Amino acid sequence: MIKKIYDKCVIWAGHKYAKPILAIEAFIESSFFPIPPDVMIIPMVISKRKDFIKIALLATVFSVLGALFGYYIGYSLNEIAIGIFEIYGYEYSDNFKENFTTRGGFFAWLGILITAGFTPLPFKLLTISSGIIHFNLISFIFICIITRGLRFFLVAYLTYKFGQKIGPFLDKQGTIWSIFIAVGLILIAALIYFFFIK
Repeated sequence: MIKKIYDKCVIWAGHKYAKPILAIEAFIESSFFPIPPDVMIIPMVISKRKDFIKIALLATVFSVLGALFGYYIGYSLNEIAIGIFEIYGYEYSDNFKENFTTRGGFFAWLGILITAGFTPLPFKLLTISSGIIHFNLISFIFICIITRGLRFFLVAYLTYKFGQKIGPFLDKQGTIWSIFIAVGLILIAALIYFFFIK
């Protein structure tokens, strides 16, 4: 089933309405859809290399809007949120909200959210969970813009630079590099907090 959806997304990348489809796909991926926008970004950039900035920006904007929708689901639509968790094989615990509403929990969730925004982790579950725990909305939006923007612009730029070679590279090395960059972002955020905010 997932493979069929994946293949369909690749086909959509060559459609004359690829950009509106990418916008929809990026939006729903941040709230419930299983396939990441990268699947469309790569073939779209390969076919229209000069548009790589527009493509990355489009994916970023609608991914962040979708993340806000995911946040709303978690914040206000508890039964739907639990249903989405179950679809992806995760169980919702009543202790979940309590664990991340303390000061220490806030920074733990900050790290998790940064990691999910930039890596192949299921971002939609983190956006919904952010709503469930009532994570600070301004921080949430800022993190989504930074992490999703970095991810999509990096994928689009590398595709622009290396063309079709980028696909095999991301399959083999993409996850490792994503984790390294996410850890770097977390360390930078921690340094800013301890030296300039605390």
